[in-house]
Amino acid sequence: MTDRPIPVLCTDTVWDEYGSRLVAAAPGIEPILLTGDDHIGDDDLARIEVAFFSGDCYPNRTGAFIGACLRAPNLAWFHTFSAGTDSPVFGRFLDNGVRLTNSSGSSAQPIAQTVVMLLLALTRDLPRWTRAQAEHRWDARPHVELTGSTVGVVGLGPIGLEVVRLCTALGMDVIGCRRTPRGDEGCETWALDRVAELAAAVDWLVLALPLTPDTREIISADVLAGMKPTARIVNVGRGELIDEPALIAALSEGRLAGAGLDVFAVEPLPAESPLWDMPQVIITPHSSGATAGSHHRSAMRFIDNLERWIAGTPLTSEVRRPA
Repeated sequence: MTDRPIPVLCTDTVWDEYGSRLVAAAPGIEPILLTGDDHIGDDDLARIEVAFFSGDCYPNRTGAFIGACLRAPNLAWFHTFSAGTDSPVFGRFLDNGVRLTNSSGSSAQPIAQTVVMLLLALTRDLPRWTRAQAEHRWDARPHVELTGSTVGVVGLGPIGLEVVRLCTALGMDVIGCRRTPRGDEGCETWALDRVAELAAAVDWLVLALPLTPDTREIISADVLAGMKPTARIVNVGRGELIDEPALIAALSEGRLAGAGLDVFAVEPLPAESPLWDMPQVIITPHSSGATAGSHHRSAMRFIDNLERWIAGTPLTSEVRRPA
């Protein structure tokens, strides 16, 4: 327990909305505010002990905020609004002895809802109807149902488990896939080393994995080659989970029926990427979890952890470097 002042770096947006809650959690808090994308002065940099990287920073203020944290010599704890911590910058914090926590689960609901949106849009070829509407053209045609189709959900963290729940409610046959099945997933679950077998068996493959050295390009050219030509992929994990050139080739050659992609190997997706012009591909700009509710849940996770930090009790959602 400590009652000494705690200098905390956050944005002016966070302070305006959550300042009273932060003061209640940490009566001695000394806010150091990032206003706009202004740089933090050297005197304030030296004072920063805690930093809350909130959703309103991304993407426009990310550079200013992260840059300040990397230059803060006394930073002891960094909390991020995101669940993913695969960016090298998070590794730098850990290397520097900074404790790292994330907001795992705070965006599970909107991301899973985006998955369902993409499933429905791809079954109905929604882009074609959108084009027809723009042309004032009546384009009546049949489409297929999700009910009774088989979906493989790769990655059963909070996002994947919510996808499982929603797909089950839609009457889909769900097979989960995670590193080590536990038996409480709510669906048949296979080990991650069977991902190629799973991909070959399903009508839909949903990726909700974190990016790690052993999941990078886990959906390889060989895995893609084994999928049904009528199958589709939805990726809300990380772009690097898929061999993107191999995905483009499979889509171009008709060996895969379509894809709904929220994440890409390079972001923003380069204008010259063939994915932009593929009629069977739906692109969203890494925004599946960008809701006010996600940002609120992330802020509340930070506030809870701030109380724990002051009390000297274990932090929730702490990220540790693998052994």
